[in-house]
Amino acid sequence: MKNILEYLYAHKTFSKEDAKEVLQDIATGKHQPTQIASFLTAFIMRNITLEELIGFREALISLCNKVDLSAYNPMDVCGTGGDGKNTFNISTLTSFVVAGAGIPVAKHGNYGVSSISGSSNVLEHLGVVFPTDNQVIETQIKEANITFLHAPLFHPALKNVGPIRKELGVKTFFNMLGPLVNPAEPKIQMTGVFSLELARMYHYILQQDQSKYSIIYGLDGFDEITLTDKTKIIKNSGETIVDASSFQLPRTNLEQLFGGNTVEEASQIFSNIINGSGTATQNNVVLINAAIAIQTYKQELEINEAFELAKESLFDLKALQSLQTLKQIR
Repeated sequence: MKNILEYLYAHKTFSKEDAKEVLQDIATGKHQPTQIASFLTAFIMRNITLEELIGFREALISLCNKVDLSAYNPMDVCGTGGDGKNTFNISTLTSFVVAGAGIPVAKHGNYGVSSISGSSNVLEHLGVVFPTDNQVIETQIKEANITFLHAPLFHPALKNVGPIRKELGVKTFFNMLGPLVNPAEPKIQMTGVFSLELARMYHYILQQDQSKYSIIYGLDGFDEITLTDKTKIIKNSGETIVDASSFQLPRTNLEQLFGGNTVEEASQIFSNIINGSGTATQNNVVLINAAIAIQTYKQELEINEAFELAKESLFDLKALQSLQTLKQIR
């Protein structure tokens, strides 16, 4: 690792092959925690290249415990995290609304690292058990229309690096990798990212995968549609910039999206919304994200049609039913 660190400190970049090899070595325990921390920090100090991102992704996928859900053709709804905005768990709620609307979801997620409460924190607090058994996972997606794939259970590298990331407490390139390394390898996904440069990289990678996708980047730094400002949406078919008026919705303020100061508070906000008791602002943000996700899966729909399906899922408590069913399957 000493030679690798000196190479990085000289402001040099990895080829795809070298990036893959070094992350495979980290995943298999060939380097010490302090060395890994220094390695991660080097990429905080400079932007990751496309070649490095692809190499790191290939490393994680090569070591991943994969899940075959191809018979169900699920989608993922996942953000990179790392936007530092402390909003409530928008993408997780969106996933359940999408599932309640009849679209199978294989959601990839993790504990919060640079945020107070990630998707895994909230769902664990609410009583969801994270499965690894393929039969249980299949049963979940058949009966609840959603399964939650807790990243460290499927990725040895994420499990080994997790404590180091938590101690650092800032976003690293692992945030960038999360939506790209779902162990079910879904061919349809809506993904939020925290920078425009990363959105461009995702666009290239997902094009190469021949996936159907929507990449979301809020121009004020969010990795989801928040209705606080303009949002860039990149799809297979092209790019658009939208804001609240594009959907005939009121603009929101950041304070209205507050996610709580503890996992308990975050879980209570999540419960209020999925039980149909969210504020109008919270509901609108979840519904527009769900509508974009639904339209990503069913590209023949107009956005207003997808929005109505999302409303029906949330307010007829179909999303809640998906959560309750998921909790029962172990």
